Amino acid sequence: MGKDAALAEIQRDIASHKVIVYSKSYCPYCVKAKKALNTVLTPEQYTVVELEDRPDCDDMQDALGQVTGGRTVPRVFINGRFLGGGDDTAAAAANGSLKKLLVEAGVLEA
Repeated sequence: MGKDAALAEIQRDIASHKVIVYSKSYCPYCVKAKKALNTVLTPEQYTVVELEDRPDCDDMQDALGQVTGGRTVPRVFINGRFLGGGDDTAAAAANGSLKKLLVEAGVLEA
């Protein structure tokens, strides 16, 4: 695919999904991020892109690095803005800021 195509796909996906998580299913931090999201959302309310089975996995992670400053997963975006990784998402769920961001994004009602 190439890094430019991966970057274009990521930018398009971030813009078109209120909540999107770039993940690897076996990664404990990715599991942590999804569990945190599941405290306020159902899995149907957000999009997960599992990278490990994609032939362009490295390109996608390089492009995520370009967008967020880090190429590790998870990379969680809400309303087009980068929230962070697993620890960041879990902390946001614990302190209530995740719910606030989701209300502002129109994913949840106040």
